[in-house]
Amino acid sequence: MGAKLLCLCIAFTLVAYYIYSPIPENVEQPWKLMLVSTVFRTLGHVAEAAERLGLANYMDVLMLFSTAEHVAPTSDENVTVTDTELSGVAVRLFLPKKPADGLQRAVLYFHGGGWCVGDAGMKGYDFLARRTSSQLNAVVVSVNYRLAPKYHFPVQFEDVYSVSKFFLQSRVLSQYGVDPTRVCVAGDSAGGNLAAAVAQKLLEDSEVTTKLKAQALIYPALQTLDLNLPSYHQNADMPVLSKSLMVRFWSEYFTSDPSLREAITSNRHVPAQWGHLFQFVNWSTLLPDRMKKGHVYTGPVFGSPALAKKYPGFLDRRAAPLLAAEAQLRGLPPTYILTCEHDVLRDDGVMYATRLKAAGVPVTHEHAEDGFHGALIFVTSPADMAVGHRLLGRCLCCPALLPRSLN
Repeated sequence: MGAKLLCLCIAFTLVAYYIYSPIPENVEQPWKLMLVSTVFRTLGHVAEAAERLGLANYMDVLMLFSTAEHVAPTSDENVTVTDTELSGVAVRLFLPKKPADGLQRAVLYFHGGGWCVGDAGMKGYDFLARRTSSQLNAVVVSVNYRLAPKYHFPVQFEDVYSVSKFFLQSRVLSQYGVDPTRVCVAGDSAGGNLAAAVAQKLLEDSEVTTKLKAQALIYPALQTLDLNLPSYHQNADMPVLSKSLMVRFWSEYFTSDPSLREAITSNRHVPAQWGHLFQFVNWSTLLPDRMKKGHVYTGPVFGSPALAKKYPGFLDRRAAPLLAAEAQLRGLPPTYILTCEHDVLRDDGVMYATRLKAAGVPVTHEHAEDGFHGALIFVTSPADMAVGHRLLGRCLCCPALLPRSLN
């Protein structure tokens, strides 16, 4: 009996040790976040083992979570939901049933997942789009762009841009009863990256006569030049998105060649001839003092030009919107940016907000001191958390997200 009890205690201790992750004190429901983190971490271990054994690509294993979370397109009393294609790209379409006084709003939404995982049909993203459509009485186009490792940059960008450009045509807007002066582009994480890149590209596209009236960027990933930002140091081992996983997402976006991942990990992937780009991501001048956390800025350590020549995508502003010069930022629509304190991508969003304001773009920047990466989709059972519902509510009610032209 005593031996069994001892074994049980040891087993319980080992399980508790595996589940436990240090969580910042101001994060609500820490044990729920730990449990979710345990699922992600376990899947990551399986993915790593499968890849080392040659059984599957790391990202293909992570995609199992997206598959498990997938829900069928189901209409309800407020919204009609269908899976279809626009411009040859898969989308999940949400059409509000509430009669509108005139033409409706529209939101083009790009899901997160590091350009490698995720799906518009995941329970969290379905809920987010459904709530947006119902609460704002808006047409929501949630885009299922193609993913790495099967497809690398610029395929993901080209998919979302193709849908955006197609949807902004007058005949398509008319087909869905959308007011051309009330269209917003939005996305979270990698989707926020794509949304920012689409907004920049539309400014230059003379074929598009309908322009976006707002962009909403939710904890966006905006640059891969410098991963030694204070937020990367502070949140290197934070649940949901660690620094090592973000490095993996970035490198996989461009190639499955591990040499790029190794170079990004050491922050020695940018060649000297591209050193002028660091002015656009210099956190010592773009972050407020309270977010520098006592870190001291050091200049870049340059890498071999061979990688940049072979995989130039990480120097392309379609992949890294923060690399746009000030002249390329002027004229962007009113922007809403949400950043979270406990997120490796925090400083990307803060720096972009700073640069957009300097370029004369109207910006509303909300910072969640108790937020963490991915919080916005923690809105469905069993992983729903109060912070997710609160941040979603703030996004949908923000005046910057819904300026006068969108009301």
